[in-house]
Amino acid sequence: MQDNDPTETAEWLEALNDVLGQEGGPERATYLLKTLAEKVAQSGSQVPSAITTPFRNTIKPVDERRMPGDLFMERRIRSLIRWNALAMVMRANDNDEGLGGHISTFSSAATLYDIGFNYFFKGNDNGPGDLIYYQGHSAPGMYARSFLEERLTEEQLDNFRREVGGNGLSSYPHPWLMPDYWQFPTVSMGLGPIQAIYQAHVMKYQQSRELVQHSDRKVWAFLGDGECDEPESLGAIAKAGREHLDNLIFVVNCNLQRLDGPVRGNGKIIQELEGVFRGAGWNVIKVIWGRHWDALLEKDKTGLLKKRMNEVCDGELQNYKANGGAYTREHFFGKYPELLELVSDLSDDDIMYLNRGGHDPYKVYAAYDQAVNQNNGQPTVVLAMTVKGYGMGDSGEAQNETHSLKKLDLESLKKFRDRFALPISDEELKDVPYYRPAQDSPEMVYMRKRRAELGGYIPSRNPDFNALEVPQLDDLKSQLKSSGKREISTTMSFVRTLSTLTKDKKIGERVVPIVPDEARTFGMEGMFRQLGIYSSQGQRYMPHDADQIMYYKEDEKGQILEEGINEAGAFSAWLAAATSYSNHGYPMVPFYVFYSMFGFQRIMDLAWAAGDTQARGFLMGATAGRTTLNGEGLQHQDGHSLLMANMIPNCVAYDPTYAYELTVIIQNGLKRMYEDKENCFYYITIENENYHHPEMPVDCEEGIIKGMYLLQKAENNNIHTVQLMGSGSILREVEEAATILRKDFDVDADIWSMTSINELRRDGMECDRWNVMNPDQAPKRSYVADQLEGHEGPVICATDYMKSYGEQIAPFIRRQFRVLGTDGFGRSDTRTKLRYHFEVDRYFIVLAALKSLVDEGKLDVSVVVKAAQDFGISGDKRDPMNC
Repeated sequence: MQDNDPTETAEWLEALNDVLGQEGGPERATYLLKTLAEKVAQSGSQVPSAITTPFRNTIKPVDERRMPGDLFMERRIRSLIRWNALAMVMRANDNDEGLGGHISTFSSAATLYDIGFNYFFKGNDNGPGDLIYYQGHSAPGMYARSFLEERLTEEQLDNFRREVGGNGLSSYPHPWLMPDYWQFPTVSMGLGPIQAIYQAHVMKYQQSRELVQHSDRKVWAFLGDGECDEPESLGAIAKAGREHLDNLIFVVNCNLQRLDGPVRGNGKIIQELEGVFRGAGWNVIKVIWGRHWDALLEKDKTGLLKKRMNEVCDGELQNYKANGGAYTREHFFGKYPELLELVSDLSDDDIMYLNRGGHDPYKVYAAYDQAVNQNNGQPTVVLAMTVKGYGMGDSGEAQNETHSLKKLDLESLKKFRDRFALPISDEELKDVPYYRPAQDSPEMVYMRKRRAELGGYIPSRNPDFNALEVPQLDDLKSQLKSSGKREISTTMSFVRTLSTLTKDKKIGERVVPIVPDEARTFGMEGMFRQLGIYSSQGQRYMPHDADQIMYYKEDEKGQILEEGINEAGAFSAWLAAATSYSNHGYPMVPFYVFYSMFGFQRIMDLAWAAGDTQARGFLMGATAGRTTLNGEGLQHQDGHSLLMANMIPNCVAYDPTYAYELTVIIQNGLKRMYEDKENCFYYITIENENYHHPEMPVDCEEGIIKGMYLLQKAENNNIHTVQLMGSGSILREVEEAATILRKDFDVDADIWSMTSINELRRDGMECDRWNVMNPDQAPKRSYVADQLEGHEGPVICATDYMKSYGEQIAPFIRRQFRVLGTDGFGRSDTRTKLRYHFEVDRYFIVLAALKSLVDEGKLDVSVVVKAAQDFGISGDKRDPMNC
């Protein structure tokens, strides 16, 4: 925009300066500008966007809270941590195996962490402390600090990324591998930020319901500027602003580089992120320039230095650090003669060491202090500019390839040592030794004191909790009975069980129902009034359906978490509740109910993180199976979630058909996770198809849990017998197929309900492994083989999932085995036609059984040909996998 009247502009600026010069001027100026903007908008004029501020520090030097500690002592400690982190990675790669590791990320973030460790991060010695989501690639820095604190040994540091033999350190934060140390898996980029947001959200939820007192605990999330391109990193920040999560602090390490090159070479990532976060309702604190720039800014009377700061793009900022002081003098200050004069008394080295804000402890301390103490109900993000590979000189500082740097040559090591004043001789440098001062040294005493005042050493995790007394199966007996004349779905049965659990006197308040935005689809709307939907603001409006029994009720003390159309967010809320036993010393029992298609398929990385974090809770895959959600079509029909669940070692997955099976599974899961403290979580499929549910047969509980039981025994009135297996909705097709075989073909069938083929596979693999490892011992036999003992005939297995789901148990069935499944893309139609299309209905099951008997020489092939003709099944029917 052109300034058509500079005189008038000058008058306005003079008036603004007058306001700013008065007491309370900044606040008054903000009010006036807001009022003017509203007036301009009312006139119909376009108001320019103002969600970013100039490319300078948010906190003025005069407003900075003074850092109270010993700056020089802390720099010595920080230098030792830098060295030991570097040494650990270099020693891990001083061989032909190349174990990898990262040193550049931590080198840029060392001050950001150090200030937190020294002044802000609360430990867990006096109760649960702060929750910190460390940037995954910075893990070596955390190990190096723990080594100085004498929590880790040299042997452990030498075993960085060498875990198989024991006493090693995991490559990144992994609670499963280091259960007493790491709290959260974060290296899969983007997962830390979204987990942190929902962790803070669930903590507010717990506090509002008066379950856990979180006092002034904070959730800190450290992430990289390049990581912010991941949808999970920024996708939920509006949630934090909307829910006023003032217990949440993001620290974005803006070293301006990602793995291959600049994050925004042609732009300014800090400005971009400021706009995004400010627009989402966050308090934004920019820490761009270190204190060495303050004198220059004060000295500059032309305003050109500020202008130059605004002009320069990130690619140029990287160049300045990569190419040195002379280059910076020419290309940054050299654009304007006045700026060259401004730095005429500075040497090239002086210019090189004009520090960035993220490396200045004073600036970082001031930012953290404001973040922790601000009380305007907003989450805070600290955007700190740093240099990737800081301190590595020509070997890696601000170089494009620095992310993958594993080693420094000897000359670079010497420069690193000299820059950080490390007490290591030239001779010692060749071995890259670790360095830890004597226990009574000033550095060690200082570190211990700082952490003692803050509540103990971190990272640390408490893996134990007080076991819960969970309901017995008899407490849920209403769901073990027949549904009578009424037809219901397993989803409806689950909602009844869930309602019973929420009323349980021992665990009821700990149950957390979670839905994305489908409570009515799942028949859970009856819980709206009974339990309420959690909202930090309560309900500030009268819902239009307030006169109805099941009206939409939001409540500050609501028990349901409804997270909107947001599977990743809802799962993150589940994950926060599922790890509450460890992070807060308060076990919770979360049930996350979702379209099974949009569970693992959509958020598998988070599901894997749940396994790593040792989550405890239930994932309920509703509308499960390829043919049960009949009208929705290709994108909504699930034939693979159980296979994906099996990828996670501690995920226990089931596909029940009847209400009693579902109830037995849930009760057993409660016992295993919360009473026996087993490190696992459950995935259970439930369906929206209504049918009759029989009463639970006698003595079938063990089989339900192990994965199969004999639902119906063959009458043995015929010459031939087959074994029919099924699960979920297709079990009922199996039952109908058995009737057809008996009536029309004189073939008897044993019917097996396969509640968990995943569990059967794991059992079989365990037996097979034991037999290989112990060849001189009596062989173990799989549960599948045990159950089929004495039951003759070929085996046919049909499910509503891909054939590979059923094929998992093929190695443990020592006879002819045919699997029917729903391979291929889904589509819309009736359930009957879909099951015909995917070849899993009763008629295809009958054909498979008859063909198996033909293959065994027990029937003539003409029987199968006639059966196919009678069923209307043509031999040239298109393969559902290819259509």
